[in-house]
Amino acid sequence: MSEVEQSTGIWQTIREAPAPVKALLVGVFVNKLGWFLQVFLVLFLTTSKGFTAVQAGTALGVYGAGSVIGLIIGGSLTDRIGPRAAVMISMFGMAGFVLAIAYVPSYAAVVVVVALAGAVGQFYRPASAALLTELTPQNRQVMTFAIYRLAMNLGTTAAPLIGAALVAVSWNLLFIGEAIAALAYAAVAIVALPGRKKVAPASAAAEPEPKGSYLAVLRDHKYVLFLVCMFINAAIYMQYLAVLPLHMKADGFSTWWYSAMVALNGFIVITCELLVTKVVQNKPARTVAMVGFVLLGGGLAFYALPGGLAIFVIGTLLWTLAEIIGGPTMFAYPGMAAPKPLLGRYVGGAHAMFGLGSALGPFFGVWVWNSAGAQVWLWCGVLGAVGLVLAYFGMAPPAASKAQDLAPVAEVAEVVEGGKA
Repeated sequence: MSEVEQSTGIWQTIREAPAPVKALLVGVFVNKLGWFLQVFLVLFLTTSKGFTAVQAGTALGVYGAGSVIGLIIGGSLTDRIGPRAAVMISMFGMAGFVLAIAYVPSYAAVVVVVALAGAVGQFYRPASAALLTELTPQNRQVMTFAIYRLAMNLGTTAAPLIGAALVAVSWNLLFIGEAIAALAYAAVAIVALPGRKKVAPASAAAEPEPKGSYLAVLRDHKYVLFLVCMFINAAIYMQYLAVLPLHMKADGFSTWWYSAMVALNGFIVITCELLVTKVVQNKPARTVAMVGFVLLGGGLAFYALPGGLAIFVIGTLLWTLAEIIGGPTMFAYPGMAAPKPLLGRYVGGAHAMFGLGSALGPFFGVWVWNSAGAQVWLWCGVLGAVGLVLAYFGMAPPAASKAQDLAPVAEVAEVVEGGKA
């Protein structure tokens, strides 16, 4: 292995990343610090607006549906107008729609604005991931995505606490805070993220406008298998939020013990994911994903065993290990597999399938729990095995030419700085 391939440590990756990558990571973190809407929407609609719990839950579902659609649109926008412009549209639009939620007069208007906020607010995710892929050499992409996930997790963890403090003062302040966070990321995009031509190699200046659509993505049959992997991964992963609390309550454990399981997962992910990524980042993506599915399905299936609290702790440790081993690779893989003209759509499709699995997984999980009890965990194990098989056939190693498309850090930085001159 060459010296360049070995230079993929955590701090070295951060230190040698181009300035736009560092700015993007800061922007995403700041934006996630203001991630209040999804967390507090139900409480706001029931306590401040006076809507029923059913109406509030429906609005939250509409927000989730809008988010999935927004990820698909965001991938297309990224390919058409570039990542920087897509981020700017997303953040300016999100700021406006979030503020509108606090002031629209009727439930119908609330639902429309919430749907738009969910959709437009997600444009940035495919754009950010595509830009990270474009600006990062292939041997550092998995570590860069692990750092990206850490920035998002830290912001998402702190956001509810900040939101609770704002709500204690005023509900309006909550929405103003989220709008400010979105505008802060928009400012980062304006000042620090390169435009489309600035990240392209000089030889590409004369290339025609990229053509293609999501139909072209669907014609990549191997990648479609990977998309199904993303859906399965999210659908069974979300059972720790949907079914696990019901199971622990049925077994006589208090809410405190369930909270301890969630906290255990969060602590390990935040403190250990970068260290684990340092070990697995240069392994074949297919192998890492398969190991992840073994641990995810196995960890959830472990919950079906008798044994009390120890079973819940061990199962949580197993699927948490799956998350920190497979997560960065799974989210970096779309950039490895995508042809450049369709990078945004490949990334957007993967994020959309993960979002769809996150939305539908809890519904089906609770339904199976109500019908068959703890057998739901065995079905999670079966689906984990299905994901393993799909990963084996769908995640072929990237073409050799793909590595040549990704400029080394020094070259990318030179292109970016040259574009600013």
